[in-house]
This record gives sequence, structure tokens and C-alpha cells, in this order.
Amino acid sequence: MLDSAYADLSRWDRLLWLMAKLRSPEGCPWDREQTHLSIRGNLEEECGELLEAIDADSDAMMREELGDVLLQVIFHARIAEEAGRFSINDVLDGLAEKLLRRHPHVFGGQKAGSIEEALTFWKEAKKQEKGYSGNAP
Repeated sequence: MLDSAYADLSRWDRLLWLMAKLRSPEGCPWDREQTHLSIRGNLEEECGELLEAIDADSDAMMREELGDVLLQVIFHARIAEEAGRFSINDVLDGLAEKLLRRHPHVFGGQKAGSIEEALTFWKEAKKQEKGYSGNAP
């Protein structure tokens, strides 16, 4: 039975609530027992299925498989949060910060007049973040 407050939650918060419930003592025994390592293969499988959906150019398949990949991200983040390591909000903040840093031609004072220049900004920012020398991937 769903909590009455569930209907008032945003889509995102519903998903987080569902994962927390599944991992709770009142939740699913299988979900509760999973670890990063035990569901590693699930992430790999779902990413492969998403790639197949992209190759098939199927919106219906992509919509489903993107949801399955997102489930894996949320599952791993929940496991980490329960261990006091990081939360999904930390993941989201890190991603937003990375997008800002790697797009100085959009969010900073630099300009990219071509795709190549935009990729150069991305690669240079990544090199600086990762401490790479030479060509960043």
C-alpha cells in the first residue's frame, strides 16, 4: 500500500521514495540485500540494452531502457547513501558542476565557433580536472 503522501511527491521524489521503501526493513528482501558489486551486472546489462534500443532507433525501447539505467543509478546512490558515503543529491550536484566547468563557452566568458572548439574546451577542462597530461579522452 502506498503512503498517502506519495501522490503529492514530484516524479523524482516518488522514485527516491520507492527505492528507499524497497531497501527498508518493510521493503523487498532481494532489494535490501543488494550491494554495488551484486548489481554491477545489472547496470552493465541495462546499458547494453539501451545501446540496442539506440541502434534500433526505437523511442519506446529507449524510453524503457533509459528508465532501467536510471533505476541502476538511483539504486547505487541509495546503497552509498545508506553507508554514509554520498547521496543522489551529491551525484546531481557533481554532474551540474561538471557541466558548468566543461562548457566555458556557454557558461563562461569563452566562445566556441565550432563543434571542434567546443570539444577542445571540454577536453581541456577534463584534463585539468583529472590532472591529465597529454590528450584527454
